[in-house]
Amino acid sequence: MTTSYRPTGLTRCNPASAYRGYTLFSPNVGDDAYLVDMSGNFVHRWHYPGGIAYGYLLDNGNLLFRDQGANPPGADHIRELDWDSNLVWEHCDPSLRRHNRLPDGNNLMLLQRDRISPELTRRVQGGFATANDPEQMFGDQVVEVTPDGSEVNAWHSGDHLDPETDVICPLESRAAWGGANDLTSSPDGSTFLISFRILDTLAMVDRASGEITWKWGAGIISHQHHPTYLANGNVLLLDNGAHRRGLSYSRVLEVDPSSSEIVWQYQGRPMASFFTHFTGGAQRLPNGNTLITEGMAGRMFEVTTAGEIVWEFVSPFFVPSQHGVANGVFRAHRYGPDHPALRGRQLDPEGFANLNRLYGGRLYGGQQ
Repeated sequence: MTTSYRPTGLTRCNPASAYRGYTLFSPNVGDDAYLVDMSGNFVHRWHYPGGIAYGYLLDNGNLLFRDQGANPPGADHIRELDWDSNLVWEHCDPSLRRHNRLPDGNNLMLLQRDRISPELTRRVQGGFATANDPEQMFGDQVVEVTPDGSEVNAWHSGDHLDPETDVICPLESRAAWGGANDLTSSPDGSTFLISFRILDTLAMVDRASGEITWKWGAGIISHQHHPTYLANGNVLLLDNGAHRRGLSYSRVLEVDPSSSEIVWQYQGRPMASFFTHFTGGAQRLPNGNTLITEGMAGRMFEVTTAGEIVWEFVSPFFVPSQHGVANGVFRAHRYGPDHPALRGRQLDPEGFANLNRLYGGRLYGGQQ
């Protein structure tokens, strides 16, 4: 299948340089999540009526995901499906934005349900003013929830941001202060990274004290997504570039929090060839490559440290959305064949023959 401007399915693969594994993605609108192999063939599918907006695999092979929700880009539920798409757990919150499973089995959730006081709202700088500006802005909240749904801890962004320096983008409204769009906990759960989209700011927060231990990005990045911890202590993120001054382009950055220096980056060649106004992400792979999701275009591609594209797959699923008919993908993840979630699993393209004949990779003569 081909769009009006680029082919879909597998478009590039260099087996000698790519990290071998299986890529998980789900269309922005739809009831399915998929695993594809390095040849672009579909090898597994999860299905849940009501929508799978974005998910990732747990070590036991279950899929933890947000549903589609009634008010994009938010969602109402976190749900967990087993390998056969049976529902094993769910939690509902109408203000849910993102989620993260902690090592102890609890869930860290990003919510937008705080109301900042009128006095503090008036002090917050930036944004464009309208006659309908709220007396109390929304603030962001990070809540820890046990498997039975009990809230055991909460962090409120309004208690820690600075109204003088944490300034809202001038092209954004004053409905919310922060507009947090992503949350990632450290491997041991002691800290978390939160992305304040409309402040162009990342923050690292100590969970025990609630204090921000590192804050970075204002004036350097623009409306970013998906900050994650790397094994070397650095932070990887997608700098979307929405509302960037001058040319609009996206890039992926690796930042050293100890110095706040950018130590690695990837951007398109030419720069405008890689741009996603919103959504997307980046995952550092075990071989040092980086899997990037260009969300609005439904494009998932792997690059080496030198910036060479060694694998690329474009979602073939075009569906009506709030942005017209599109093939958007919120975020993708790559799992090696030895990942605990995949051990002993049946991952055979023949089991999805019809799907692969329509959309798949080399086995069934799809796009290569």
